[in-house]
Amino acid sequence: MRQRYLLILLGLVLALLALGALPSLLASGDPYYVTSAEVETDHDTVDVTNFSERQYPYLFAALSDGRSGSYYEGPVGIKGAFTHSPFDEFGALRTRSADAVDGDVAYVQHNGTVYRLELTRETDE
Repeated sequence: MRQRYLLILLGLVLALLALGALPSLLASGDPYYVTSAEVETDHDTVDVTNFSERQYPYLFAALSDGRSGSYYEGPVGIKGAFTHSPFDEFGALRTRSADAVDGDVAYVQHNGTVYRLELTRETDE
C-alpha cells in the first residue's frame, strides 16, 4: 500500500516537471523580438539602469545586441500562462511609467542613453 502511494507521488512529480518543461517546447506562429535603437527624444522614459537582467532578459538582450532572442506564442494561449514573455516586460514598463510606453513601443534610459524599444513580429513574407 505504501509503495503504491510513493509511485503515485513520483508520477505526479514527474507530470508536474513535464508540464513545466512543456511551454518552452511549444513554438508556433511567427516569432516576436524586442529591437532597440538609440534615439534623441524628449519622450518620457523608464530608467532601467538598475533593473535586473534576469528579470528583463528580452529588454537587456535588445539593449546589448540590438535585438532580443525570439519568443513564440504557443497554440491557444497555453504558453503565456507558464512562461515569461516580452509582453510581460512591456507591461512592467507600462506599470512604472504609462507615458513611456505606447502600444508596442517603449522608451527607456540606460546609463544616460535613451533607447526606443519596439516589440516586433517577424513574418515569412
